[in-house]
Amino acid sequence: MDKLNSKAGLLIVGLILGCGMAVLAATGNPANMAMCAACFIRDVAGSLKLHSAPVVQYFRPEIAGMVIGSFLIAVATKEYRSTAGSSPMIRFALGFIMMLGALVFLGCPLRMVLRMAAGDLNAWVGLVGFIAGTGTGAFFLKKGFSLGREYDTGKAAGAVLPIVLAVLLVLSLTTALFAVSTEGPGSKQAPWFLALAVALVVGILGQKTRICFASGFRNAWLLRDFTTLLPVAGIFVAMVIYNLVTGGFKLSFDGQPIAHAQHLWNILGLYTVGFAAVLAGGCPLRQMIMAGQGSSDAAVTFLGLLMGAAFAHNFGLAGAAAAAATEAAPAVAGGPALSGQIALVCGIVVLFVIAAVNIRKKKPAKKAE
Repeated sequence: MDKLNSKAGLLIVGLILGCGMAVLAATGNPANMAMCAACFIRDVAGSLKLHSAPVVQYFRPEIAGMVIGSFLIAVATKEYRSTAGSSPMIRFALGFIMMLGALVFLGCPLRMVLRMAAGDLNAWVGLVGFIAGTGTGAFFLKKGFSLGREYDTGKAAGAVLPIVLAVLLVLSLTTALFAVSTEGPGSKQAPWFLALAVALVVGILGQKTRICFASGFRNAWLLRDFTTLLPVAGIFVAMVIYNLVTGGFKLSFDGQPIAHAQHLWNILGLYTVGFAAVLAGGCPLRQMIMAGQGSSDAAVTFLGLLMGAAFAHNFGLAGAAAAAATEAAPAVAGGPALSGQIALVCGIVVLFVIAAVNIRKKKPAKKAE
């Protein structure tokens, strides 16, 4: 497994994951959204009836699969460690705000890369915000930002989220308890067994290589080390090839699936995601991987993401996709409504407050007597 963390290994892992996402894109998942941590958590929230937006309700096997895959490999390799105790309410707030930023942009950092690989120039604009957001987080890390250390807990505590998601997955496959979209993104689904299989691979490889879109840029800011961006590059390359081969590559701002060209809000949305992810210790994908290997802090952040998705759709804070004019309806520019814009700016302010009040000054070294 050590070879996976070499430069060549990380690039190969990214290519493997990209191929898996290409499979999901080809077999039914939404266009330019083969796998999106934020969007799929949003869909799960809808399936559990935490929000009532009818077009984004489906219990995505990918969400359960990523957490379970991480859990299984961590247990198998004796890397499972049940921990908790590091500023849980702040972490919940960070997850909540991170999700708000993702839904204003219409995607997490993973979907940003998938959209970039399909020629969506709006995602390239959003990348500017994501880089700036991770840079802001890195600045506060250098100043001494910390949410405190985690402490070991009973082994069962760290397994709660993987077990709950496994039970919910079984219920989603065997009962009609959960809501399911009949139109829109939530109705576009790869076969559940393929979705689960790819997600398990993502969880396993993500746990072994510590893949995180935010930490990749954070390390570039702090250490001038770009190694952890190699899996991201691999995913991008694989998806570019897939889109070129299938005719899905379209270099433009307009006409992109489930996207909008409101550049300021694309930038600010991903700025928020990058900033919050660095403070929380990982992007949405990384939070699920860490939760699978036993971190209750990451599980709390996941709950913040879940509740943030529900809140954003219940109160109309999420961005809307642009739509061309039809005979029955005028064109829609998309982007967040005024309420979503205000909520996002407030979220950014809260991030600065959290960052500032959690700077821990280093104690001066004691002088030798």
